[in-house]
Amino acid sequence: MQIKKAFLIFSFVAVSIFALLYGISPRWFAATFLGITDLNLNVVHILRAIAGLYLALAAFWLYAAFNDKYRNAAILTTLLFAGGLVAGRCVSLIVDGQPAPVLFFYGALEFAVILISYWVFTLPEL
Repeated sequence: MQIKKAFLIFSFVAVSIFALLYGISPRWFAATFLGITDLNLNVVHILRAIAGLYLALAAFWLYAAFNDKYRNAAILTTLLFAGGLVAGRCVSLIVDGQPAPVLFFYGALEFAVILISYWVFTLPEL
């Protein structure tokens, strides 16, 4: 049970940091990490909306860390969250080609989250 709780708290912190990094200042994030200096207003809007989605999921994970009733469902959403990101990155890699190196790093982290989420989900309730 403590591993599940710790995992959800860690997921909350990690995803909140990433969401805030590009949600607060998408132009800074794109310039600093992706080398994109001219970010279209529509892309800024999309990044902020995605940041809101990330923060909403992260808030659920934090809530579930302290609420047994939702803990396993929250862990499943971390798996689905990371799985969706990895699937989208794979499609983009095939269709669009190679992205910035930092995005490969993100993909590797997200794939690790899939494996860890599954492991944590299968742990018995104590």
